[in-house]
Amino acid sequence: MKAYKIFLLQAVMVSMMASCTKDLNTVPIDPLVKTSGNVFTTETTYKEGLAKLYASMAVSGQAINFSANDLQAADQGTACFLREYWAAEEVTTDECINAWGDGGLVEYHGGIWSDQNLYVQLMYERIFVNIAYCNEYIRDVNAKIGSLSGQMQSDVAQFVAEARFLRAYFYYCAMNEYGNVPFATEANLPGTFLPKQIKRVDLFNYIESELKAIQPVLAAPATNEYARIDRAADWALLSRMYLNAQVFTGTQRYADCITYSNLIINSGKYTLHPNYQQLFLADNNNDRDEMILPLAEDGTNTESYGDMTFVIHAAVGASEDATNEFGIASGGWAGNRMTTTFVNKVFPDPSGNTDKRAIFYTNGQTLNITGPTVFSQGYLCAKFKNVTSAGAPGSNTTFVDTDFPLFRLSEIYLNYAEAVLRGGTGGDAATALQYVNKIRERAYGGASGDINASQLNLSFMIDERGRELYWEMFRRTDLIRFGLFTGGTYLWDFKGNVQAGAATDAHLNLFPLPASDLQTNSNLIQNSGY
Repeated sequence: MKAYKIFLLQAVMVSMMASCTKDLNTVPIDPLVKTSGNVFTTETTYKEGLAKLYASMAVSGQAINFSANDLQAADQGTACFLREYWAAEEVTTDECINAWGDGGLVEYHGGIWSDQNLYVQLMYERIFVNIAYCNEYIRDVNAKIGSLSGQMQSDVAQFVAEARFLRAYFYYCAMNEYGNVPFATEANLPGTFLPKQIKRVDLFNYIESELKAIQPVLAAPATNEYARIDRAADWALLSRMYLNAQVFTGTQRYADCITYSNLIINSGKYTLHPNYQQLFLADNNNDRDEMILPLAEDGTNTESYGDMTFVIHAAVGASEDATNEFGIASGGWAGNRMTTTFVNKVFPDPSGNTDKRAIFYTNGQTLNITGPTVFSQGYLCAKFKNVTSAGAPGSNTTFVDTDFPLFRLSEIYLNYAEAVLRGGTGGDAATALQYVNKIRERAYGGASGDINASQLNLSFMIDERGRELYWEMFRRTDLIRFGLFTGGTYLWDFKGNVQAGAATDAHLNLFPLPASDLQTNSNLIQNSGY
């Protein structure tokens, strides 16, 4: 993969964050001092600033030797957005249980976290420092864009639109995980105020308005550079957000979910990639037929222990041939595996002989988990690998080349089908069935896995989303939408911190605001139950 290289010095972003009440457009006398006044001088430098915003989804700072980090953390891998958001969406659910005995992750899977949980805090800090970077970039570039002309002005305006999308995406993540959160935009100078808390429904409306406002400026679907945002990515985030609108706002928006799903499907730019496994390999940058927006990774240019390097290494233990099978240095990190419940419920035949999406490593592994820290208990997920479709290892056996799929077409098909099942207008059941069977025909290599209209129901849909999208940062959100994340209707291994699973309280549908932020911002009110 070719991820964006970041050429700007860390000092650039630090000075922008610390500018506070000073004039951000003043050019310093000292040439070693970097501000927007002397950084944004060419189109290349505007693009480099945008690259920092993209990179903040994968890496922990500016330097490949981890010497210039954005956040303080004993393990810089835990300070990365992808690792934190992935753990929140996966380790808390039936799709993943971690073997390290890390107290924070034990709390995650057991549903016993508090406002002191390190992962709750680091995810929150990462989301909001990324929002702060977006705000600074938007503020500083908007102050200069009027002085630009011609194609450069048009290009830089598109950069700003992409930055606004990224900010909207990070706010979506904050809304999804924490509910009512602190809120600031480029209109608020850092250091001059304590952010006020915005209600979840109001944040939903803000994100919606931002995504709609930037659509005309974004590149048309599938016309931007690889791994950069275009109009289809915008539509995909709206489709995802509208599917969850009932949870976020109390008002269903299934018809809008169908509308934006249709925009992507009817654009004619995307089709299902014929081979499911190839979507998650080291050369998946070639699978642009299905990928709407990936998070780009590169073993040379995105060195991080908190991006796809974490997802792949943590799923590998000593029993596998790590280098030849997974394309990583021998040994792996022996951390994450599937729960017994998920495999039994979602993949009755886990061999992969019928449904090829069952990509598990089972040699030396027991299906049943009686000891959470025993890595040999539980099937291992072999879906993501740092090997190419030809079987060659990635360019680096420590830092991987495999891109992460933030948005892909099969999610949009499933969004459409579920929205129809939930009563959304603008779609129809026959088309929903057609989309689901397209996904299943790829998985089964033909029509043997097709379902009929009577089988397409919500119970089927939650399982089908699990089969198609596992380990892609959907499961917690999906289980909440289906009313299965908390309570006792659906139990899995060590839910409620007991082996057989136990009911949990509904307040866990939101994470707490970290105690550290409550102590520093008197405007914040903690989520109920914490």
